[in-house]
This record gives sequence, C-alpha cells and structure tokens, in this order.
Amino acid sequence: MTDSRPAVVLMHGWPVTRLHWRRLAPALADAGFAVVELDLPGLGAPVPPELPDLAKQSLAEWMHDALRRRGLARYAVIGHDWGGTVGTLLAATGPDTVNALVIEEEILPGVDVAIPAPGSDHYPSWHGPFNRAAGLAESLVPGRERAYYGGFLAQSAGPHPLDPQIVDEYVAAYVGEERLAASLSYYRTAEVDARAVRRIADDPIRTPVLALGGEFGMGSAVEEGMRGLANHVTGRVLPGAGHYPAEQNPDAVIDTVIPFLRAHAD
Repeated sequence: MTDSRPAVVLMHGWPVTRLHWRRLAPALADAGFAVVELDLPGLGAPVPPELPDLAKQSLAEWMHDALRRRGLARYAVIGHDWGGTVGTLLAATGPDTVNALVIEEEILPGVDVAIPAPGSDHYPSWHGPFNRAAGLAESLVPGRERAYYGGFLAQSAGPHPLDPQIVDEYVAAYVGEERLAASLSYYRTAEVDARAVRRIADDPIRTPVLALGGEFGMGSAVEEGMRGLANHVTGRVLPGAGHYPAEQNPDAVIDTVIPFLRAHAD
C-alpha cells in the first residue's frame, strides 16, 4: 500500500456488515486517514479455505497476514462487537503494527464485568447461549431470519431503533445455511477465545485503547473490561446509543475517535 496517509482498519461485528461504518468511514477519510473496511470472515464475507477455524486468535493471525500482504505495516484498528475482540488480539499479535485501538461495544470473552443500567435493561443476554447450543439455531433460524436477526437488532439498539432499510440489509447478509453456520462458529469457540484473552491479561497490550460504549448498550463496561487487558485505556459512553454507537450517535463517535487517532498516529 503506497498511500502515505495513516491507515485505519474497520472491523464490524455480528449481525451487521460494513454498512455499520457508513457515517464514520467517510468522516475518517475527510480527516486524512486511509480507511480499510473489512468484513470479517463469516460475518458478511466468505470464510477463506486457508483459515483453520473461527477462533478469534486464528482470525487475528489471519488478518495480520492479510493486511501485511496488502502492504499495511502500521495501522489503527476500530472494532465493533466481535471486531473488537479480533482487534484486541490483533494488537497483541502485532504489537509493533497496531498503533491505536478503538473498541466499540464489546466485552471480550472470559472478561467478567457487569453491564450497568440503563444498558442492562436493553442489551440481550439470550443470544450467546442460543448461538452456542448445538443444533438449536440450525433448527429454528432458517426461514425465520427476520424474526431472529431483526429481533436481536431491535432489542440491542435500545430505545432508538436502527434505520429499517439498513436492518433489511443486515438480515439479508446472514441468510443461508453456510452464513448461519459461520456466524454461529463465532460463538462456539468461546472456551478457546477466553483462553486467548486470558493470555493478554497476563501480558497487557501497550497499544493505546479507546473504549466506546452505548448508553443503552454496554456502557462503561466496555472500558472496565479493557482495563485488565491494556495499559493505556480511555473510555466514553455515547448518549442515546445502544449497541451501535457509530450508527446511533455518529457525530459523537466521530468527534471522539478522530482526535484519539490523530494523537496516536505515526
């Protein structure tokens, strides 16, 4: 990659697509960053045959190599939901590669922190056990994707719903047997993922971290959860937002993220 601008890699989570970044990505580009939007394998993108599994450490290592092949030697990472877990493990995998890390609405596997009110009244607790239960989602979700994904998106958004047209796009991206199987795999590597996160806790990352939570999402639990995994953590709770601050309060996210990235750009 010959672009001289500081690079920012965006990784979304479940059950959304890169449309999650439709407001943030242009703002980053206008601010002088080279934006790289990635669909995580299995979450809106095919799973490459060389990827052994969808454990988050495997994804981080695969992503590190894929970005290096694209000529990216140094970059910031912004990760939403599962993208936040992969981003954190990516920073641990390549400590000289990731110069800044933004975690949006993610509590990493095995991290025991409680979501405070009002988020605890809105953020779902059912989807993790449901997705991990062998055969359950496979028997119930096909043909009911609107109820399943749409229901989760509505509940996790909190009192301020997402754009209905965008929800349609999200649901459509996850329809199909292979797509369902891949997305469920993200949840069925929980024990392996928790072990990988514990290794970070034993040797916290030194990459500066900005932890963003939605008022009606995970809130301050995002920052609290990252404090045991990184040496330099700042946090903000975004007013009015649920699990999707970059969509629900984009101006506040932009005003928070861009100064942080500029402060830590090489």
